[in-house]
Amino acid sequence: MAMIKWSPFLDMEPFEEMEKMLDTWPGRGRGGFTPAIDMYEDKDNVIVETQLAGIDPEKVNISIENDVLCVKGESEKKSEVEDKNYYRKEIRRGGFYRSIQLPAHVLGDEASAAAEDGVLKITIPKAPELKPKTIKIKTKK
Repeated sequence: MAMIKWSPFLDMEPFEEMEKMLDTWPGRGRGGFTPAIDMYEDKDNVIVETQLAGIDPEKVNISIENDVLCVKGESEKKSEVEDKNYYRKEIRRGGFYRSIQLPAHVLGDEASAAAEDGVLKITIPKAPELKPKTIKIKTKK
């Protein structure tokens, strides 16, 4: 799948119909959204970052099972104003869920997460590489 680089000068109108269609899919409709992620690794860790500005980190659940990272939570709007005459409404509200296959075997029990300035950073230590076991054949002489 080709990556489309976001540009603030890109005309979004052709994409709005596609966005409306995607909003009807499970997990995306009813005001939900899918947070974007950056994933990279260093020598010892896999690092995942996602922007969750305006979301209480205490209401975000993170789990790792079988080298799959799951991040889910809820974005709440404190006050709903019904009589606004919106020209555009793009800020997502509601529940979110993101499941990501990690690129390496990891030690999920040793993962850590920190939130700073609206960015959630999850650091997951890589599992040590398993070396093949050499088995010596016994012979009777």
